[in-house]
Amino acid sequence: SDLEEDGYLYQPHTSAGRVPTAAAYRFFVQEYGAHATLSPEDQTFIREQLAAAQTPAEIMERASHVLATLSHGLGIVVSPPLSKLTLEHIRFMALPDGRLLVVLISQGGITRDKVVRLDLPLSQDELDRTANFLTRHYIGWTLDAIRADLLVLIARERERYERLAKNALALCDPRVLGEDTSAQLYVEGAAQIASAPEFADAEQLRELLGAIEEKRKLVILLTGCIEEPEPVHVQIGIKEIENAGAHLALISAPYAFYDRVQGSLGVLGPMRMQYERAITAVAYVAQLFSKQLSGSERS
Repeated sequence: SDLEEDGYLYQPHTSAGRVPTAAAYRFFVQEYGAHATLSPEDQTFIREQLAAAQTPAEIMERASHVLATLSHGLGIVVSPPLSKLTLEHIRFMALPDGRLLVVLISQGGITRDKVVRLDLPLSQDELDRTANFLTRHYIGWTLDAIRADLLVLIARERERYERLAKNALALCDPRVLGEDTSAQLYVEGAAQIASAPEFADAEQLRELLGAIEEKRKLVILLTGCIEEPEPVHVQIGIKEIENAGAHLALISAPYAFYDRVQGSLGVLGPMRMQYERAITAVAYVAQLFSKQLSGSERS
């Protein structure tokens, strides 16, 4: 047929019928995805689920549940990395063996804590003064912006701020905080995506479950949408997941705190998923999540 010759249909084996190719799904998404609308029932379900959340962590958990439920795939939410959070309050607590507990609360209400090791020996009094300095001067700033300003401060007012600013700079160092491992992942729906007929092959199922378990690959996949110009990014065929990825599609979108992108969320599912429903659900969840996260400061 013409569709087969054009690369939109193929026959997996001689006894099988013809099925759409990745190119066919891409064409469908390009032609019809932007015009899809979410049903009133789905909108109500999403609003009720997210409205019941009391904290940012609960919003993320419920968002992953909602996305998994509506897509019949894997619902994923990536929390903001430390560098994206805007500071509301920070504390440092000395622990035995030279370790340090860092507790950061963002303006969106997201709390992150991490035990780190610091080469620079600091007393609890110095840690408290450094935390007070950061909280007093840098509310609403990201850690990246704080580090840049501290370098200027040290150069400009060396005598007044040198010790305090250098301590703050050391404590905000991404090498100390472990920036690459700081993004947290909320995932739901592994059982339903694993039961899809595309993954009846044991080897491909192992690859899929391995990617879900490893999580680092999912973080990389989801954060890719932040750099894209579209509000919702659709990737059909996932090369980062070896053989199993050939049967997968990812729909993702960023979410924001007062128009500042914080993290991303999305759906990973079989290539034959219901794209209209998945695309509109991802867009709507990202929109409501951003409003709820931004509104938590005003409550």
